[in-house]
Amino acid sequence: MTIFWLTILILGVVGLLAALVLYFVAKRFYVYEDPRIAEVEALLPGANCGGCGFKGCHDFAAACAGASSLEGLNCPGAGKAGMDAIGILLGLNVVAGIRKLAMLNCNGTCSLRPAINKFEGPRSCAIEAATYAGTTACPYGCLGCGDCVKACPHGAMRMDEETGLPVVDSARCTGCGVCVKACPRGLMQLNVAPQSYKKMVRVACSNHDRGPAAMKACEVSCIACGKCKKACESNSITIDNFCARIDSESCTRCGACVEVCPRKTILVSQIAEYQPKK
Repeated sequence: MTIFWLTILILGVVGLLAALVLYFVAKRFYVYEDPRIAEVEALLPGANCGGCGFKGCHDFAAACAGASSLEGLNCPGAGKAGMDAIGILLGLNVVAGIRKLAMLNCNGTCSLRPAINKFEGPRSCAIEAATYAGTTACPYGCLGCGDCVKACPHGAMRMDEETGLPVVDSARCTGCGVCVKACPRGLMQLNVAPQSYKKMVRVACSNHDRGPAAMKACEVSCIACGKCKKACESNSITIDNFCARIDSESCTRCGACVEVCPRKTILVSQIAEYQPKK
């Protein structure tokens, strides 16, 4: 019995000493954090997508709590309602941010760009892009494995089984750019979506081959004919490396380019009002 109680006493003393050491260490290295940071972070979606320009939601919350103005600070995932709540919490005015949407610069569906071979291996755009040119004749088009869909932290993308292409839900897209980084061929692009417009116009192609080769690879490939550029009155279209591109900020959505495109490469996408994920 003496050994038993002696053991209990030793363990108790060791535990007490350890607790005292931890207490003094915690006091010595304590770092104060503004309690408002946690309150702001609670109003954020918690996706840590980086759409705000910071590493994650905590860093963004810290920037908001330490700022004298919310100008230049905007969380796409929180939406207007979330940012307004942050403004009320901190007693600061919220400056509306520029909304951006992810768009796919490819419309090579299964019917318009049929497969000429079959890949045997794990379905991943990153793997296929690194090992060979893809299952179709277009070495620039979407590989259709859905790496961008898997990477989207907001559930704003899905794969269309009929077309074999990813589809962006504009009501969920925050413009965080995660899908842009996930695409090994750079087919996802962030476009500015002005509040006054409910549609966007884009060149759904990224083929940089000359006309004859591009036409063989896909039925709706851009052949850099320049008709869209000539028809655009706002000078929003440029031809770069045998492929047209539209500046979403200066585009007026008049639709003139869509009408003159002989390849039906230019598409109009409807934009839904952003609805934060609940």
